Amino acid sequence: MSEINQENLTPTQRSQIKRVPQRGNYEREVIYQILDEGLICHVGFAIDNQPYVIPTAYGRVDDQLYIHGSPASRMLRSLQTGIEVCLTVTLLDGLVLARSAYHHSMNYRSVVIFGTAALVKDAEEKLAALQAFTDHVIPKRWEEVRPPNRQELQGTLVLSLPLTEASAKVRTGPPLDDEADYTLPVWAGVVPLKLVAGEAIADSRSIEQIPTQVRNYTR
Repeated sequence: MSEINQENLTPTQRSQIKRVPQRGNYEREVIYQILDEGLICHVGFAIDNQPYVIPTAYGRVDDQLYIHGSPASRMLRSLQTGIEVCLTVTLLDGLVLARSAYHHSMNYRSVVIFGTAALVKDAEEKLAALQAFTDHVIPKRWEEVRPPNRQELQGTLVLSLPLTEASAKVRTGPPLDDEADYTLPVWAGVVPLKLVAGEAIADSRSIEQIPTQVRNYTR
């Protein structure tokens, strides 16, 4: 795993925010925070001129993002050959209702990552990636569960994508209407949205009490 040696990523022609550039952010910590809060990424790639966008879980360790799955997965089999990939994570924070239809928007935080993925062959790194997947869903869950056995490890492919060509884009705040529209008799503002965990439901064959981090889970 590579070391983090700079606070900001250098924008490239692909990662440079061109549309509303003031919303762009290249700070590593901002990018990491968004990735750590999200749960699902969408992986975009093309095979024989056919584009695909596949949702999947992920985990992060330092400046490496990991995805995993079955060796039979077309996505994983294709990505490990070194084809270009575009991976995105989006958090929706609110609906922005303006006085005009044109200026309706959403508050969001997103990350876009470009690059090529590599097959993780090192056993120690592979295990660390699988722990990152598990703890990304529920913190410290890895400490409680049975770790993968040899057969499960052999039946799982893990790919790494370096966080070297990436950018964040963030919108916050109220609607931005045309000055002439502020006198219109139309309500305008923001409807905040957030992901809320419900009460945990125990498996019918569970013999343990619900762990504290599950009972008090928040996102």
